[in-house]
Amino acid sequence: MGEEQRPAQDRHIPVMRDRVLDLLSPGLDAARDAGRRPVALDGTLGMGGHAEAILRRHPDAVVVGIDRDTEALRLATERLAWAGDRLRTWHGTYDGVAEALASAGVAEADAMLFDLGVSSYQLDERERGFAYSYDAPLDMRMDTTGGITAADVVNEYDEDRLRRIIRSWGEEKFAGRIASAIVRARQEAPFETTGRLVEVIRSAVPAAAGRSGGHPAKRTFQALRIEVNEELDVLEAMLPAAMRALSVGGRLVVMSYHSLEDRITKKAITAQSTSTAPPGFPVELEDHAPVVRVLTRGVDKPTEKEIEENPRASSAKVRAIEKIRPSRSTA
Repeated sequence: MGEEQRPAQDRHIPVMRDRVLDLLSPGLDAARDAGRRPVALDGTLGMGGHAEAILRRHPDAVVVGIDRDTEALRLATERLAWAGDRLRTWHGTYDGVAEALASAGVAEADAMLFDLGVSSYQLDERERGFAYSYDAPLDMRMDTTGGITAADVVNEYDEDRLRRIIRSWGEEKFAGRIASAIVRARQEAPFETTGRLVEVIRSAVPAAAGRSGGHPAKRTFQALRIEVNEELDVLEAMLPAAMRALSVGGRLVVMSYHSLEDRITKKAITAQSTSTAPPGFPVELEDHAPVVRVLTRGVDKPTEKEIEENPRASSAKVRAIEKIRPSRSTA
């Protein structure tokens, strides 16, 4: 049986599942204690692993699942059919928190999870072109219903723009050499597959760097994926939207996999967890007080056992907050 034919529950190991549940559950319990039906939002539903764990631990909760990948939505819906109307899905990017909740008939969520980056399902689907380990069409779109592809980027962006993307989004120190090699190679023929792109990148990166820094194409593929899917722009828009839509007493967990995501997440959390009162101000007004309380000291990381069971979890970093008062006025 091929990977794409296996049931979703057999293809997906949720990263740090138990720790994520332990962080989110008090928000759902608080809603229940207040006489409300608990609502969780999974902003990156994927194949539904985390959503399933929430639904099973909290049998009275509703999960609103967001994903931009229509195939992932289909797989998760099939996997979680047993939950009936306790799973409500929404197709779009996860900065559409308010719209997704409204589509489910609610205004706030008591627990929110955002497991960032590319999903296991997308990496395993060869024709999607996310992986550099095998040849495939150069696509990398999380939502295959529209938008530019990675082929569009490498074939149409000028050298300076390619260099900036690879350096900024991939944190690749050989960005200039790689961009130059891509431009030279596409003059012979447009890029269509990941295999040819990997060959060109490999030729541009010194062999010694490849031996010590992992696969030479890893950072460039990350940069292209971020550019194609506008991942960092969506993340920056999502974080304040999610905090506004989180109920008081609710919990939010963000799981990131590279420093750019974690840096944006940390900045947004810091802004909401510190007072905005001017220095020397005699009284801290309600609108100056912190809105959230940080639950994690720095970041939580997977255990050695979790990494052994799921190597893709190795770079995961978890930050979590509890909302302790209504959001600040935006006036």
